[in-house]
Amino acid sequence: MSLHESAAHAATAGEAARRRTFAIISHPDAGKTTLTEKFLLYGGALAKEAGAVKARGGRRGATSDWMELEQQRGISITSAVLQFPYGRSPGAEATHVVNLLDTPGHRDFSEDTYRVLAAADAAVMVLDGAKGIEPQTLKLFDVCRQRELPLVTFINKWDRPGREPLELIDEVESLLGVRPTPLTWPVGVAGDFRGVIDRRDGTYTRFSRTSHGATMAPEEILDPDRALSEEGVPWEAATEEVALLDEIGADLDLKSFLAAESTPVLFGSALTNFGVRKLLDAVVDLVPPPAPRRDLGGHARAIDAPFSGFVFKVQANMDRAHRDRIAFVRVCSGRFERGMVVTHGRTGKPFNTKYAHQVFGQERETVDEAYAGDVVGRVNANEVRVGDTLYLDDPVEYPTIPSFAPEHFRVARVLDTSKFKQFRKGIAQLDEEGVVQVLRQPEVGDQAPTLAAVGPMQFDVAIWRLENEFGAPVELNPTSWTLARRTDTAGAGKLRGMRGVQVLERADGTMLALFESQYWVQRLEQDQPDLVLEPLVAEGRPG
Repeated sequence: MSLHESAAHAATAGEAARRRTFAIISHPDAGKTTLTEKFLLYGGALAKEAGAVKARGGRRGATSDWMELEQQRGISITSAVLQFPYGRSPGAEATHVVNLLDTPGHRDFSEDTYRVLAAADAAVMVLDGAKGIEPQTLKLFDVCRQRELPLVTFINKWDRPGREPLELIDEVESLLGVRPTPLTWPVGVAGDFRGVIDRRDGTYTRFSRTSHGATMAPEEILDPDRALSEEGVPWEAATEEVALLDEIGADLDLKSFLAAESTPVLFGSALTNFGVRKLLDAVVDLVPPPAPRRDLGGHARAIDAPFSGFVFKVQANMDRAHRDRIAFVRVCSGRFERGMVVTHGRTGKPFNTKYAHQVFGQERETVDEAYAGDVVGRVNANEVRVGDTLYLDDPVEYPTIPSFAPEHFRVARVLDTSKFKQFRKGIAQLDEEGVVQVLRQPEVGDQAPTLAAVGPMQFDVAIWRLENEFGAPVELNPTSWTLARRTDTAGAGKLRGMRGVQVLERADGTMLALFESQYWVQRLEQDQPDLVLEPLVAEGRPG
C-alpha cells in the first residue's frame, strides 16, 4: 500500500470515528419531535428567527414531521434523517458529526422503526416524566431489543408535574429488564425543575428559562455550598437520592451499556431546553462510532474498505414540489463520492450516484461525500428496494431487513375504475416502501389486492397517500383473516382447496396462507405435519 493510499485509509477511518448515528424512539406525546428540534438548535442547524425556531438559512422544513397527515394527527408516521456537526460549547469547533434518525412515534409503525434502527448504532428513548413506560413504549423497546442496540434514556417534561424520579427508574428496570444508571439527577421535583447533578463528576448545573425555549438555556455551574444556600430543600433532597444511587452502585457501566444490558438515564425538559446539551454530550461520549458491519457470510467489512452501504428506507413524494422517490442508504464502509459508479448487489448492474442528496426535514441539498455512519439519499432510484446492498470494487452483500408478521388485513378496491392505472402505480409504490405489505392472487393481480399491516393506522396512511398522491380514492373492506403463515408451492396447492384459508403472494414471490384463527393453524399442524406453515420470522438482520 502506497503512502497516499495509507493516508486515504486513515482519513476515512478518522472521519468515521467522528460520526454518531442514533435513532430517537418514544411513545406519542412524550416530546420526541420537540427534542429532535432542540438537538438541531444545539447543533447549530437552527437559529432563532422572529420569535420561533426555524431552519438554518431561513429554510422552512426543519421539523421531521413532513407529511400533512402527520401534522393532522400530531404524531410521527414516517421517519426522517437529520445531520449536523456538533461541538461541546457554543461557538466551539465541531468535533463530531451527528446523524439523527427520527422514527415513527406509534407502535403501528414498528416495522418502519425496525428498518430505521437497522441503520442506527444506538437509540435514545424518550419518556414522559408523568407517564413513564407506556404500552407503546414497550413495543418500541422490543424493536430495539431485537436489534440489540445500546439505549440511552431521557426522562422528559421535568418542567411539569410528574412522578418521583426513583419510581421512574425502578419502572424502567422492572418493565424493560435493563439496569438504569442515572448520569444526571434532577434538583427540584417534577414541575419545579432547577437543574441537574452530574453523577460522573458531582457538578451541579442550574438552568434558566428563555422565551418559549427558542434559544439555548443559560447554564450556571454552582459549587455544593452555594447550591445548598440558594436551592435549600430541593438540593438536600436531590443529594440524598444521589447518595442512595451511589450506595446501590447504579453507576455508568460502558460494557453493559454497549451490550444493551444497562441504560444511562438523564433528566430534562426539551420544551425549556433544560438538559438538552447534557444529553447531546452523553450521545457523543457514549454512542459507539460506526463499527465494521457483518455481511451475509458473517465476515466484517472494515470501515476503511471500499465504499459499501445498504438501503434501509425508500420514500416517495416527500415534497410535492419534487414528486420523486428517495432511497436512503446507510454508508457502512469507505468514502462515498457523488458521481461514483457502484454496483447494485441484487441485480449486479452499475448504479450511478450523481443524484445524491442529504435530506434535512423537507429540505435537501447535494452531498458530495459521506463516510461510514452517514445517510445518503439517492433520488429517483426506482430500481432500488429496501434491504439492497450497494458496493464499490470488492463485492459484499449485507443481510436483508426482515418484514414483520402482519396482524391486520384489508381488501383494497379503487372507487373510480378510470383511476385504475393510478391505483396500480400507488399500490406498487406503497409495497416497495413498506407502508403496507401487498398480497395478490396471481389470477386477479391488482384488481383487489389484500393489504396486510402490523397496525391498523398503516391503512389510514395507505388510503391518504393513494388519494392525495396518486389521485386514486379507495375503499378498504374488512376480512376475517387474523394471521399469516409462509408456505411453499406444494402447501399452497393443498391449502387453496380448504375452507377458512386463503393463499396469496407477495411481490417477492413468497406465498402466504391467511387464517381466521390460531386454532385452525394448530389443527392443520397436527393433522398434516408435513404441510409447510412457517411463522413469519426475521428473514435476516443487518449485522
